[in-house]
Amino acid sequence: MSEIIAISNDSISVSISTRGAELKSIVVDGKERLWGGNPDVWYGQAPLLFPVCGGLRDNKYVYNGKEYTLEKHGYARTSEFEAETTEKEKAVFLLCSNEESRKKYPFDYELRVIYTLEGKSLRVDYEVKNLTDGDMYFSIGAHEGYDCPEGIENYTVVFEREEELESNILNGNLLEHKTINLGRKTKELPLKYDYFAVDAQVFLNLKSRKVSLRNNETNETVSVEFDGFDYFLLWTKPNGNYICLEPWCCFQDFVDSNYDITEKPGMIKLGKNEISKKTHSIVF
Repeated sequence: MSEIIAISNDSISVSISTRGAELKSIVVDGKERLWGGNPDVWYGQAPLLFPVCGGLRDNKYVYNGKEYTLEKHGYARTSEFEAETTEKEKAVFLLCSNEESRKKYPFDYELRVIYTLEGKSLRVDYEVKNLTDGDMYFSIGAHEGYDCPEGIENYTVVFEREEELESNILNGNLLEHKTINLGRKTKELPLKYDYFAVDAQVFLNLKSRKVSLRNNETNETVSVEFDGFDYFLLWTKPNGNYICLEPWCCFQDFVDSNYDITEKPGMIKLGKNEISKKTHSIVF
């Protein structure tokens, strides 16, 4: 059965479930900042994406000539992690490969998700160790939903650098090669529900590695810093009172993907016993 682990400091209180190592609450100065996970809208709150981010063409991939079926975003988000270490301001969650995971994903690994409070920020570290006798291919991504009780059209997304906001068009769970432009030479994107009528906005060429969500009335912000993640997405459900700020290492398959996981853009290749470390921080 899943367990809730709590960490806190003088400014922030955080709750994390052992199911998926998923954030369940982030209270900052007494105010909840994480989406509550209303199942009538979207049951998720902050799912961890591993060993892929987004959808695969026909929900499958090929490795060493063998075909495997793998659901959108992978399976870590529904897996039970071990709470390996729990301290007042830090918690470490561990997921290991097993007989069931190898049916979908034929690699042996240890995945650790490390949550650490640092003042008014929450640091999230992902450490993946390859225990396979050979190379391992994986990706990882974050999907935190931030509470927008007034609706997202009262918020603006602010980019660290001036951007050409070219977003690849989604076709179901897959990406087209063509794009639409949401803004030229701008640091700001005022949010509109219309942007999410077809699902997410997928940015494959952002220069920014820090993106903030600003309340237009109060100027209250939450920022996500994501050095080491090459891709960034925005997503909500139509009329949802939240917005997800999502740094990913890979992205959805293109509609014409050749299924080969070793050629999928953004996949991380690890040699035996090598460790990959990725970090993003949530700053209030």
